[in-house]
Amino acid sequence: MSTRPSATGHDARSLTMRLRRAAWRYGKLVRQRLRPRPVSLHVFVAGMQRSGTNLLMDVLDASADTQVFHETDPRAFDVYEMRGEAVIRGLVDTSPARVFVIKALCELDRIRVLMDDFAPARTLWLVRDWRDSARSAVRSFPNFVPQWRRLANGDAEDWRGRGMSPATRELLAALYRPDASEAEGAAIMWFYRNVLYFEQGLAADPRVRVVFYEDLVQAPEREGAAVYAFLGLAGFGPAIAGRIHARSVKHRSPPDIAPAVASLCDELLARFKAVAGGRA
Repeated sequence: MSTRPSATGHDARSLTMRLRRAAWRYGKLVRQRLRPRPVSLHVFVAGMQRSGTNLLMDVLDASADTQVFHETDPRAFDVYEMRGEAVIRGLVDTSPARVFVIKALCELDRIRVLMDDFAPARTLWLVRDWRDSARSAVRSFPNFVPQWRRLANGDAEDWRGRGMSPATRELLAALYRPDASEAEGAAIMWFYRNVLYFEQGLAADPRVRVVFYEDLVQAPEREGAAVYAFLGLAGFGPAIAGRIHARSVKHRSPPDIAPAVASLCDELLARFKAVAGGRA
């Protein structure tokens, strides 16, 4: 068994909730196999870990037209990283659902490539306020500061460093402090993972929609309906909206965050909001 640290952290949903959702997926799969349909759309759910991607996947799983693959599914993932194209294509070819949905958290640097390879495709990029994301991340993952140092020194061996631009790596090196807090390391990770959205030119790609965690949990009817419309899914209503419960939305900076790091994250969050503000 691998000793690599989890890329997702603890699933906070209750056992009852997880069993209920598992029963729903099983029943849906049985119905889909009775009347299979070829896949006509591939959907990638992207974003920084601890940004609410499990919640968004649950919303998508509520559609009768989807088959969803979480990063804990060994058919599609190996220790939270997506398996090779041939394996994923095999899952697509045998899927009985019209819409194939898969997490792409460790693959943020490859979103454009994945959409091109699996066309037609769309991506939902979930963004959570960096302050709440950092607070959640430090409760789930260790070693943010050592990872920061390793990446600043040029390491690109695992998914955290893959696709990182020279400009981002220079920023990490300039801001690194050996006495930085784990919360600050988590904030830096929020930055270098989310900045990949802009570095790939996804802001101008009509196949990609930014979804804000805060909007999803505070206005589930509006935001859930918008997500379903973007993917061409029917059937969104109060029952599906009821799956979305208000979660932690505090927007309070964790302690021990250097002003330069906070400003960096604030500026990136503002860029995301500008993209959403210009959306039709």
